[in-house]
Amino acid sequence: MIVTDFNGVALQEGDNVKISKALKVKGAGITLKRGTVIKNIRLTNDPAEIDCKIKKTAIILRAEFVQKT
Repeated sequence: MIVTDFNGVALQEGDNVKISKALKVKGAGITLKRGTVIKNIRLTNDPAEIDCKIKKTAIILRAEFVQKT
């Protein structure tokens, strides 16, 4: 299973990614701004999603909204 960012670059466990557009996180009450760097991502069983922690909150993001740094 290969997980790719919005540019088609393959992502791996522990990579750092950057948010490509502002996202409102439902249930957490936070908005992730464009350009926010997320460190140490984890891959899920779904190739379209990644798991990460932002401000001590575990969040699952769509891979189409991130860019590998």
